[in-house]
Amino acid sequence: MKIRVGLGSCGIAAGGNKVLSLLSEMNENKEIDVEVEVTGCIGMCFYEPIVDVISDDSTTTYGFVDEEMMKRIVSEHINGGLIVKEAVIYTNTKRDNYELAQTKIVLRNCGIINPERIEDYLEVSGYVAFEKALSMEQTKLTEEIKESGLRGRGGAGFPTWYKWEAARKQAGNEKYVVCNADEGDPGAFMDRSILEGDPHSLLEGMMICGYAIGAKEGIIYVRAEYPLAIKRLELAIREAKEKGYLGENILASGFDFEIRIKKGAGAFVCGEETALIESLEGKRGMPRLKPPFPAEVGYWNKPTNINNVETFANVPWIMNNGAKTYSSIGLGKSTGTKVFALSGKIKNGGLVEIPMGMTLREIIFDIGGGIKEDKEFKAVQLGGPSGGCIPKELLDTPVTYEHISETGAIMGSGGMVVMDVGTCMVDVAKFFLDFTCKESCGKCVYCRVGTKRMLEILEKISSGNGVMSDLDELEELAVNVRDGSLCGLGQSAPNPVITGLKYFKDEYIAHIRDKTCEAKVCTELLNYKINDNCTGCTLCARNCPTECIEGQRKEKHIIDQSKCIKCGNCFNVCNFDAVDVY
Repeated sequence: MKIRVGLGSCGIAAGGNKVLSLLSEMNENKEIDVEVEVTGCIGMCFYEPIVDVISDDSTTTYGFVDEEMMKRIVSEHINGGLIVKEAVIYTNTKRDNYELAQTKIVLRNCGIINPERIEDYLEVSGYVAFEKALSMEQTKLTEEIKESGLRGRGGAGFPTWYKWEAARKQAGNEKYVVCNADEGDPGAFMDRSILEGDPHSLLEGMMICGYAIGAKEGIIYVRAEYPLAIKRLELAIREAKEKGYLGENILASGFDFEIRIKKGAGAFVCGEETALIESLEGKRGMPRLKPPFPAEVGYWNKPTNINNVETFANVPWIMNNGAKTYSSIGLGKSTGTKVFALSGKIKNGGLVEIPMGMTLREIIFDIGGGIKEDKEFKAVQLGGPSGGCIPKELLDTPVTYEHISETGAIMGSGGMVVMDVGTCMVDVAKFFLDFTCKESCGKCVYCRVGTKRMLEILEKISSGNGVMSDLDELEELAVNVRDGSLCGLGQSAPNPVITGLKYFKDEYIAHIRDKTCEAKVCTELLNYKINDNCTGCTLCARNCPTECIEGQRKEKHIIDQSKCIKCGNCFNVCNFDAVDVY
């Protein structure tokens, strides 16, 4: 029997290390005699800590496993042979819909293998694809990727084969493979989970690319805020070298390849490939003019291929299962699968991998379980701070690069932030503009100044000082920033505003004309009034920081609006629903 403990970042944050320590202690004290190992995130972050109990003929997955529950599982299941039913998520005979609705390619090994043991990766056909690639001609290898239809999963959806072929055709022996693991979108954690749960799949994808384009060195640019991912990557690189998959004359093929890690400082703009290259070279991360493209003039002015983690992780599966099999998944030109990080006002927050073409409704309601507290769905933000907000009227939009682009949003790297009716779309746009404004490298006037002006207008509207002409100015600025910026950050920064005005313009107008925020989020537009439910308990008055609430004990109280700073304390502490917010 074996016990597997989920120790991705989400599992650790939920207390997974305590469960692991308990099991180790029980093994030492001879209370149990089972193999205990760690694994990465299986995607169901909302169930963490997650523990698998594995026997010869069955696997039982438990959720919300704290130390006390683990003791019960040991006593009743491991020692007694009886499943602890109330903690079971699923078994190998009864799967959870969260899992059933997915197609796992990129996440195929996450939450299943031990990411800290190369032997586990080898047992699931690890590095078989690389060995197969070494026996192929470079052109045939690129053709296989072309036939698969694999597109870059970093956001733009650019054909992967085209980048590879462009780099391969460049003259010279010094070329580079760079992995963009600078995952900076708020609400995005797809790449992190792959790095933590299946680091060898990234290494293998990079090795195949290196052979295909004629490179001898690979560099993983990963943000320093991912310490666990970096730790497991470093271990994976050491293991791959020890097994002969990295180094000189790999597997007696004559191919030399090394991989190293570069820790980034967390600048969002370094997710743009040319800014990333600048940072790799020790310069300030600022985008370069294109053309020339990195495939021609990249790292140290040498031909360089850049893909993100998810793109590379697809490659070994394609080589093992065939391009035609991969291209049969998906819809139209959007083949294969896409990993999304579900977050926000959703019941089942975590990672999902879906076949391209599945609708937003299916992802949010069938897999994600719907909206928290069964509130009404309002919008979903796709593409991170540079994405757009898609309204409920478009919930049946298929998730493909083309269909999402038609809505005004972008696929992005895979963040999917779900919003309910308690979300103010002006406030959402303000939040994302604040982020992109701060993360702008400052190179372009339109991005540096334009995003700041847009943010000031949004702040003006949300504070109740907006005028109708502000909407025209916002739209004009949005177009100018989009068209006048050098890189993808500036070009897409206005998207939250553009889609906000397109689908939620009435909400903007209400903030300006009626001085109201229907979602009751914009503080300066709120008013508090005590109604007839007041019992005169004085709790609100005692918690008011400006002493603006007056009234005798056991009598209805009154708020002096001239002194009220709209902090909401009265509403939060009242036990009798006696405070109205309007």
